[in-house]
Amino acid sequence: MSVLNFSSIHLVLLFSLSEVVYSSDGNFTHYNLRCVFREVHDIEYIEEFHFNKVMMAWYNSTMDKWTGYTPHGLDLANSFNGDIYDHLARRAAMDILCVANADLVYGYPHNYTVEPYVRLRSVEPFNTRHSSMLVCSAYDFYPKPIRVTWLKNGQEVTSDVTSIEELANGDWTYQIHSHLEYTPTPGERITCMVEHFSLTEPKLCNGDPSIPESERNKMVIGACGLLLGVVFIAAGLIYYRKKSTGLMLVPTSYDRGQSSG
Repeated sequence: MSVLNFSSIHLVLLFSLSEVVYSSDGNFTHYNLRCVFREVHDIEYIEEFHFNKVMMAWYNSTMDKWTGYTPHGLDLANSFNGDIYDHLARRAAMDILCVANADLVYGYPHNYTVEPYVRLRSVEPFNTRHSSMLVCSAYDFYPKPIRVTWLKNGQEVTSDVTSIEELANGDWTYQIHSHLEYTPTPGERITCMVEHFSLTEPKLCNGDPSIPESERNKMVIGACGLLLGVVFIAAGLIYYRKKSTGLMLVPTSYDRGQSSG
């Protein structure tokens, strides 16, 4: 079971029943019963009355009462709320429709999961406020709900973070990308944390914010250039020394005249 729970990512699984009743004058009533599963112990039962597509009243098990939205709906809500047997009937309906199916509903997403592949890389920043930017990407995961969080030295970061919604790959899997703009600080540790139903614990990817990748590339290129220059200079000196040792001094006519005098 992942540490990422249902409520934190707003995963809502629905189980509903509907009935539409038409009258001879063309009007119709729509009656809807719905179960909303957020946690194994957080199940919400809802009943709705609609008349000609207008909601008249609804029951919510979290509040354990009816709420009216039209004059007639207000009358119905007051009547139902004052009836102890109606409360018992609503609770019995919740047990039959929702609680009895909880194991089946909650078991589905955990039996069919695909673990995300997570990649952390450095890219060019969007603007000049910060000199560096990291992008954390999660690929090929299922189901869709996922949470990507940035941490600086273990503390969650919410500013200078840009995330996109989950993108469908077309094969039932998804991908997501989150960007963090920052100014490198010596000794600072930046971490991308990914939580998903397929993971028994969050995936952590640590970045090295001390030197941005672009700066590291420049340093590598500069070092290579310097090394190449040293090699050429050394080769030139060796060649010069070899040529110097191979030269023979030939006396000129001036030198011969000086020696004879």
